[in-house]
Amino acid sequence: MNFFLRLTENVARMMAGIEELVPLIERAEQVVLITHIKPDGDALGSLFGLADILQGMGKKTFCYLEEEVPHLYGFLPGLEQAETTVEALDHFVQDAGDGILAIALDCGDMQRLGKSGPLLRKIHPFVVIDHHKGNNGFGDLSWVEAHRSSAGEMVCDLARALGQELSASAATCLYTAIVTDTGSFRYASTSGHTHRVAAGLVERGARPGLINEKLYDCYPLGRLRLMQQVLTTLAMFADEQIAVISVTGKMLEETGTTLDDTENFINLPRAVKSVRVAVFLKEGLDCVSVSLRSKGCCDVSKVAVRFGGGGHVQASGFRSNGLTLDQVRAQLLPVLIEQLDC
Repeated sequence: MNFFLRLTENVARMMAGIEELVPLIERAEQVVLITHIKPDGDALGSLFGLADILQGMGKKTFCYLEEEVPHLYGFLPGLEQAETTVEALDHFVQDAGDGILAIALDCGDMQRLGKSGPLLRKIHPFVVIDHHKGNNGFGDLSWVEAHRSSAGEMVCDLARALGQELSASAATCLYTAIVTDTGSFRYASTSGHTHRVAAGLVERGARPGLINEKLYDCYPLGRLRLMQQVLTTLAMFADEQIAVISVTGKMLEETGTTLDDTENFINLPRAVKSVRVAVFLKEGLDCVSVSLRSKGCCDVSKVAVRFGGGGHVQASGFRSNGLTLDQVRAQLLPVLIEQLDC
């Protein structure tokens, strides 16, 4: 990994607006695009959408992911560009020389970049484009606006600032980013600007009907079997204000599914009228991952931070190592109840 060592030029870290990003991007010849581990629709849509925009400007791009693209997002244009090996990244950066720029999208902190984060962070300049409330500006230059609906919305504004027209492919990716991170325009972060941006994407070739069909109506039968099992775990707490569901490795094995197939499961208990917070506990090989969703004014990001995670007021999460599902739930419930009373 010697190539990282020669890219350690000191660049002062700063929080910035879109106007500081534009000249950096215009000067760059090669761009490494990164997002968080376990990428969702906003992460992937923003990544491939921005890649298309930059390629339209004549720039070479490298889309780095630690994991393969989840099959749910297999329809996204440009996903064939995804690279998952550090060796391929090494080759790209060595060829790039000094005209390189790294951009991390939809990533609230460096830990969310995964095991390759410390190495990636040695590329300079390193830019962060994000909308997570707890982002502390870990890039050399960070454009963070927590009130935004999604990173995809921010990328659309960046394209406008760069004077770039969006292709139908980019519009499809960015519409996917926005529709998934707003819960199909249901979350409080959805603004008038969000709707105007989405309308513009439709005008540029995004097809809402087709995108929503791919996202919500193309599941394998095993997912339905898995949902059936997960719903049997439903438990209610705090006068039915907190709903908890869970998935185990055994359930996945029995239904022939993966954790990718649990996408949007958490919205089922969240839809119960009395529920203010929904919790989804997911058993992995080496940890329990926890998704939190809220309604109203309950800020689940404050809860996630207590456990080393983060996110948004109404959508956050964290991971817990070395504990069982029951142990994580036992630790989490008192903190959630405390937050309900705030």
